Amino acid sequence: MFDAFQFEFMRNALMAGLLASIACGIVGVYVVVKKIVSMSGSIAHASFGGIGLGYLLKFSPVLGAMVFALLSALTMGLVTRKTKLPEDTATGILWALGMALGVIFIGLSAGYAPDLMSYLFGNILTVPVSDIYLMMALDVVILGIVVAFYKEFLLLSFDEEFSTAVGMPVNGLYLLLLCMVALTVVVLIRVVGMILVIAMLTFPAALARQFTHDMKKMMLLAVVFGMMFTMGGLWLSYALNLASGATIILLSGLVLLLSYILTAIFKKAKPERA
Repeated sequence: MFDAFQFEFMRNALMAGLLASIACGIVGVYVVVKKIVSMSGSIAHASFGGIGLGYLLKFSPVLGAMVFALLSALTMGLVTRKTKLPEDTATGILWALGMALGVIFIGLSAGYAPDLMSYLFGNILTVPVSDIYLMMALDVVILGIVVAFYKEFLLLSFDEEFSTAVGMPVNGLYLLLLCMVALTVVVLIRVVGMILVIAMLTFPAALARQFTHDMKKMMLLAVVFGMMFTMGGLWLSYALNLASGATIILLSGLVLLLSYILTAIFKKAKPERA
């Protein structure tokens, strides 16, 4: 297994995957518990507009994705909180607008966009060192926010009405949570691509929720599961000559599915023993 990591690009891929696991493990728990999976997917796809803008104006598409992801998160949060527009409708609108803008910007840019497919479907094997440093910085920001507002996010996730009753700034915290989702999307784009981002945000957290309902333990387990899936998926993709990001997701999905099946079997077996 360790033979695969003798190459520098594999070591960079492993580092990127581990850093992405930290972000998606922590934020993914909030996404699963708060039930904002579809909104997270919308933020991911809306960030494509920033990637297209980066190609058009000749600056880093990752930075463009970060700007668009944050703007879409804030817009979606404000629209759903301040207007009567249903959340699923706002999600669909931003999803479509972001993708459409990205296509138009890329069409207007001169030349061919060589790395476009890596942003859509991910190519963890081509992650540059500069992106790894960016991932480190974003992980530090996410960890800092969670540590500073852990109790507030805990209440917001499980009982928003009580949070409002005790005077917490619910709307501000909700927008901050969506911004964390946006930052996590940026971390994951180069690893698995925006098409598969939603899987990395939800699979490790959903699996962790099978074992505990304590938020801190759930986050720790989600991070550990994400790291295990990353290492296992990278090795399998190397051994079987498969796409790395997709292999990581498939491994995560198979383990999650197996977990649900085994849980259902054990629950069915307990009454029979009784």
